[in-house]
Amino acid sequence: MAGSSLLALLDDIATILDDVSLMTKTATKKTAGVLGDDLALNAQQVTGVKPARELPVVWAVAKGSMLNKAILVPAALAISYFVPWLVVPLLMLGGAFLCFEGFEKLAHKFLHRQEAEAHKKELREALKNPAVDMKKLERNKIKGAIRTDFILSAEIIAITLGTVAGESMGMQFLVLTVVAIMITVVVYGLVAGIVKLDDGGLYLSQQDNEAVQKVGRGILWLAPYMMKTLSIVGTIAMFLVGGGILTHGLPPVYEAIQHFAQGLGGVPEVIVPTLANGVFGLIAGAILVAAITPLQKLWAARSA
Repeated sequence: MAGSSLLALLDDIATILDDVSLMTKTATKKTAGVLGDDLALNAQQVTGVKPARELPVVWAVAKGSMLNKAILVPAALAISYFVPWLVVPLLMLGGAFLCFEGFEKLAHKFLHRQEAEAHKKELREALKNPAVDMKKLERNKIKGAIRTDFILSAEIIAITLGTVAGESMGMQFLVLTVVAIMITVVVYGLVAGIVKLDDGGLYLSQQDNEAVQKVGRGILWLAPYMMKTLSIVGTIAMFLVGGGILTHGLPPVYEAIQHFAQGLGGVPEVIVPTLANGVFGLIAGAILVAAITPLQKLWAARSA
């Protein structure tokens, strides 16, 4: 009896782990837009930090990220248990925020380019000034990165919660915990690799072997373009994921897209809904930016 009970327990554990793995995979696919943006934003946070301090800064932000998720996961479970009807509105809010943030990035890039350049120049000048407190600058960067991470982590947790909202509390806890830990490790592991990529390229380019030198020079050439690529891919994914969340929450829109795609058949039937979600996300982002930006400016003017 004891032996069969143990085997039954092991089988249950294996089934649970398989379910967690499957739902974690689904949840991480849905959070791809946030993940790409999270990666790009956090890698940019070490700009202006001395090379020797880059990894300690990344580690400090990673610890802050885990603390953020330690707060957000129980909060998400409490919402799921006490006010489950709030899960869908929160999910829609997260999708809307993704679209808003994605379009705001596009608008800022094309409409506020001079402001961005002025900020970079101001930062470079500050770093040349010996009177600048580098420790204070580093602490401010870490605090800013952790605040950014909190917003992005909240989006990830909300999207994940929407994926597993119909499951038991135990399953929700397992999936949320696995996603939180996995995404933190992946994001900040990649950030650490990216910020040290140029150092690795420089080291290889100084070796005696000519083939190794070429690899090092290739890495040095590639490094500046990686962040741009991550930012572009992250922005596109934000519209696809955010738009997908919004269309799923609006049955008439979702049904119209599916009905149109079904009439195409083949590969277009698979691709068109994704593209339609992205276009819907882009339009939603434009509307939200047009509506919210004047309110932000008004709030800033009244607070000044």
